[in-house]
Amino acid sequence: MARKVVNGGQIMSDTPRSFGPETQGAIYLRGLAGAKPDIPTSFKGLEARAKETMSAEAWAYVAGGAGLESAMDANRAAFARYPIAPRMLGGAGQRDLRCEIFGVQAAAPVFTSPIGVLEMMHPDADLAVARAAARLKLPMIISSQASFPMEAIAEANGDGPRFFQLYWGKSDAIAESFVKRAEACGCKGIFITLDTTILGWRPRDLDLGFLPFLRSQGIAQYTSDPAFRALLPQTPEDNPQAAAFQFTQVFSDPGLDWRRIAKIRSWTKLPVILKGVMRPDDAEKAMIEGYDGVLVSNHGGRQVDGGMGALDALAGIVMAVKGRAPVLFDSGVRCGADIFKVLALGAKIACVGRPYVYGLALGGDAGVQTVLEYLLAELDLTMALNGCATPSDINRTCLDSPKSDI
Repeated sequence: MARKVVNGGQIMSDTPRSFGPETQGAIYLRGLAGAKPDIPTSFKGLEARAKETMSAEAWAYVAGGAGLESAMDANRAAFARYPIAPRMLGGAGQRDLRCEIFGVQAAAPVFTSPIGVLEMMHPDADLAVARAAARLKLPMIISSQASFPMEAIAEANGDGPRFFQLYWGKSDAIAESFVKRAEACGCKGIFITLDTTILGWRPRDLDLGFLPFLRSQGIAQYTSDPAFRALLPQTPEDNPQAAAFQFTQVFSDPGLDWRRIAKIRSWTKLPVILKGVMRPDDAEKAMIEGYDGVLVSNHGGRQVDGGMGALDALAGIVMAVKGRAPVLFDSGVRCGADIFKVLALGAKIACVGRPYVYGLALGGDAGVQTVLEYLLAELDLTMALNGCATPSDINRTCLDSPKSDI
């Protein structure tokens, strides 16, 4: 048995997990007995299988984007523009994917992105994600639009590393309450989502006339919150429709600005990361204002149609930050090779969204875990094939020059 060491408050094996050979080998060994994977290993196969199991409303909510969905297309086109240039004989016979960020030890440089209304995909929703992430020692970001209160998600997550995503609406009192609850239930940092101060134009949802929040889905953080409940003439249990309507009155605030979000420093000493940064000047402003990190994201193409691909913004933001704080990334990550490219362009962490949601739809927490293991396995094998023994070995020299004609 591998010796155990205490690191950053967590007990971790001193022998890193060999995700690639382990995961790949197990699939092939089961194949000798005629078994095939229950969860497809390719993203296209995963997406197609998940669509078969999901309701039309759930599929529209997860798979859709803003407007013509050109920003979603731009996300994938950006990944295609940065081909990997494999380096031979790098001697990376053993890889160690582990990393540390914001004082948290992680088994790999991968977070689960916050995704709302997961109850549409599986009844265990966020609890399933919390369990799977904890087993893999991957940090999760709990959503403001979760289907369970953050305290229940934290309990399911156990000793797993976790953060909280804050949607900052019209009520500073609710925002403050969320932050303090997140700190109390063991979250290690707060991600303020900047790009969804109002919902984007989402035709797939609009054509179905479906907004889950009006049906009391995805608002468990609010209905469990004392500051929100104080706004209600009746409890959410007695009048769920009134609570859902009240949510629509406080969620959106496109008037949110730098001055207001600065209040968070009086509420918590946790690291505060700004999620949704897509411009170098905004990243520079975040550094001047003293924030602890930025997450480059266009919300998976769900907010601004016609926007640039998130990966196209990454290198410029890394340059603007100049090492003063970690840069994280999400939007468009579909496979382990994508994670490799994100790290090569200077991000410390790649956040994954839709892939694990499809795994949730297909198999609950086991499905989430399986999809995340696939991603880590491909990342591990890609590192081996590029001579990279650790995430810190992955850099811009691992990629060819960007292709402008793709």
